This record gives sequence, C-alpha cells and structure tokens, in this order.
Amino acid sequence: MSFSTLRVTVGRVILVAGVLVLLFIPYLLWGTGLITARAQDQLRQQFAAAQVRNHTDLGLHSLPHASGLPAIAPIMAAPAPGQSVGIISIPKIALEMVVVEGTGAEQLRSGPGHYPGTPLPGEQGNVAIAGHRTTYLHPFYNLNELVPGDDVDIVTVQGLFVYQVTNSQAVAPTDVAVVAPTPTPTLTLTTCNPRYSASQRLVVQAKLVKDVLSGATGPTTHSSTTTHGSTTAADDVTIHGSWLWAIVWGVVVALLAAGVWALALRSRGGRRLAVAVGGAVAWLVVVYLFFGALAPLLPASY
Repeated sequence: MSFSTLRVTVGRVILVAGVLVLLFIPYLLWGTGLITARAQDQLRQQFAAAQVRNHTDLGLHSLPHASGLPAIAPIMAAPAPGQSVGIISIPKIALEMVVVEGTGAEQLRSGPGHYPGTPLPGEQGNVAIAGHRTTYLHPFYNLNELVPGDDVDIVTVQGLFVYQVTNSQAVAPTDVAVVAPTPTPTLTLTTCNPRYSASQRLVVQAKLVKDVLSGATGPTTHSSTTTHGSTTAADDVTIHGSWLWAIVWGVVVALLAAGVWALALRSRGGRRLAVAVGGAVAWLVVVYLFFGALAPLLPASY
C-alpha cells in the first residue's frame, strides 16, 4: 500500500469516526427517548393488567381531598426486575411515567427505576427511585425545581399514595445514606447533578401525607430493609451490557461504510446517487443499533 493510499484510508476512517461522534450526541439526548417511549407503552399495558388481576382500578386522580394520617400499605413482594411497579406523577414538572423495578442500566432505559431492597411505594420506610436527567426521555430533568410542599403521586396495585416534598440536596455519588431505612414512610428521588454530568447526585425527599389503599394483597416476601450496594453513578449503580454486541455492531458499521463508499466510487451518474442515498439510510439504521448497544456500557449516560 502506497503512502498516498494509506493517507486517503486514514482520512476516511477519521471522517467516519467524526461523523459517529457527532451523531452519538443527538442519539443520547433524543434517540434514546424512542427506546423509553416504546418500553413505557409496554409497561403501561403490563401495569393495567396487574391492576385488573388485583381488582383495583385506582388512578392518579382517585384521591379525595381528605385529611388525617395516611395508612401504611402492607408489605408485598417486589416485582421482578424490569417489571412495572406503578405510575409516578409530579404535576410541578409535568412528569407521569411508569416506574420499573431495578436501577440497572437496562431498567433505567425503560423509565424511572425502583431501588431493589427498598420498600415499595406506600410501605413503611424509605422508598427510593432513580431516574435519568438528560437521556431516555429524561424523567428527572427538572427535579431541581421541586421545593418543600410540592406533591409526588404514585399509584400501585396497593393504592394511591401522595408524598409531599420536604427537602432536596446534592450529594456525592458514593453517598448511600440518602437511601438508608427511615422510621416513617419516605420517598427519595435521585438523579445525576448537574445536568450532563455525574459528578454529583441530586436527591429529593418527601413524606407520605395522604393515600387510598385498594385492599390488594400479595406475597409478603419483600423486605423493607435497604440493601446497600455500590452507588457510584447518580442514576444507578451497576452497568449491565455486552461488549460483544457493541463490538459486532461497530464492525458492521465500519464494513458497511467501506462497502458503500467503494460501491459509490465504482458507480456513475444516477446509480451513484442511488447507492449513496440507499447506503446512507442502511448505514444510519446500523449506527442506531450500534449506539443502542454502546450507550448502556458507558460509565454514566446521565
């Protein structure tokens, strides 16, 4: 291979790499939302079916304006990882999404995630929920706007629970004390802080002030004692994923780019344009799949 050919090849590699970097940023900020939106549709159907099985049709607007101490929900077994826990609604920041069980990278792609080992909403103790700040539909993007007195509503198969914000703070990503057990029904929401960074964790805490129990019961194998683990990332703790698939899709992206480029150079006139357009579309589809495999492997996707 001559120096001229090598220089051209290196230039093309750098060009493709630069395009990938430029595309990856909008993918993280907006493309990941497509994954979450699809997962949310499935989770809503799943949660609706769970309500039917438990003979409850309580919604986010079922709570009468009553006073008095809220009742404590009985302890139930937590759903399996990736399954729906309930629907969280925060009117102040226009949020309404299904909460999924688990705070691994895969679960947080589907929506806000309930920390395993903490109580379920409405139960005694500290209910902890994590959510992305700027990616995957960014459920907690405006979490910083919550102030004491703001409501956080959560409906589960056990009923509807209204929590009222008491405080917020920024802590180190390694500070697990914020999800430690509490003697009273508490809700803790966590996310990355500041936006587009994982240098801190924004923590908003609230107390249970009102509820309506549905009367649903289930296996009482769930423990309300927090299981402490590594919490080095603000949106979660453990990064799951397969580097193998990321590498495979990365190779496919490179081979397809090289193939389309070579074929376009050998084509003439309208055929070259057709090859370029068709190849670009196919390449972008493969790039989307590559990004989908790569994003969960990053230290933090905010």
